[in-house]
Amino acid sequence: MSLAGMVALLVGGTACAETLEPETPDATQDDSTEAVRTREDTGGAETPDAQTPEPTQDDSIAPVRTRGNTGDAEAQVTLGLMYATGEGVPQDAVEAVAWYRQAAEQGHAVAQVTLGVMYNTGQFVTQDVVEAVAWYRQAAEQGHAVAQINLGVLYAIGEGVPQDDVEAYKWFSLATTYADESQRAGLAERRDLAAARLTPEQLAEGQKRVREWSATHSRE
Repeated sequence: MSLAGMVALLVGGTACAETLEPETPDATQDDSTEAVRTREDTGGAETPDAQTPEPTQDDSIAPVRTRGNTGDAEAQVTLGLMYATGEGVPQDAVEAVAWYRQAAEQGHAVAQVTLGVMYNTGQFVTQDVVEAVAWYRQAAEQGHAVAQINLGVLYAIGEGVPQDDVEAYKWFSLATTYADESQRAGLAERRDLAAARLTPEQLAEGQKRVREWSATHSRE
């Protein structure tokens, strides 16, 4: 699945199994990854290819960009999505990552989990599962169900974090609570499969962690 597809799923609030496991980047990934490196190496300035004419930009982006430049996190997420999908602007990996990062650093959960997916899968950035965990965790702590699911998966398989079935159970269980109604049955099945891997003592510990987390995090 392309990043644009994953972003659409995340923004729509859909927790899909395709977002849970790292994918192998396709043949177009190398150019996008190099673009990110180029931006970092030059302090954020990317030199466009003079031989490639740039498509006309939709004028409707101007007010969104203005809000994004003044720190509006929602506008920054919108810009990230536009550049990721190429809607209204030329598709641009560097711009997509930059706008999502600005919003994520302000605590925007959708931006955080989207960056997590990028780093988890290596889409638009160099793959770094440890970095993915960091972004997933920030969104998961805000009650974002997709981030909680993905964090649970990484604990279950031991990627980016030490393998921990109890912690995986905790995040799957929390995701079941925070997900949309339409997703809860499938997530409950995932939680129950995780529970089946635990000893009675481990399950009791996992349930304790869920209660402790819930006691310190209000559900809005």
